[in-house]
Amino acid sequence: MAQLLLNDSCIVTVAHSRTRDLASICRRADMLVAAVGRPETIPGDWAKAGVAVIDVGINRIARDGKQQLVGEVDFSSAAQIVGATTQVPGGVGPMTIACLLANTVTSCCRAHRVRSPSGSLYEPRAIRRST
Repeated sequence: MAQLLLNDSCIVTVAHSRTRDLASICRRADMLVAAVGRPETIPGDWAKAGVAVIDVGINRIARDGKQQLVGEVDFSSAAQIVGATTQVPGGVGPMTIACLLANTVTSCCRAHRVRSPSGSLYEPRAIRRST
């Protein structure tokens, strides 16, 4: 994700769970991509008002005697602050599957020396068609 954003001239800060003053870094972000590997690591007060949140994590926790899937961002405390967020479960999962399928098709085409389908995610930018 960081490389995709860099390719589009975004300023990217990469941090991890042990980064000093992670809360301060999160509060400065216009877009927050969370992939920490721990459930509900990022509380809502770490988010800047109106920030876009892409929550990549899917964690299974026990809550009220039931198993529940949650993300890396504590949705209940962030919901009133953030501008937009992906839902967990179901947010980035379908996009991940779509990209894996696109990679599979691209690999197959390359292996058989066949041109990739038009509109492929991996067409060079100069010849990508606008829709």
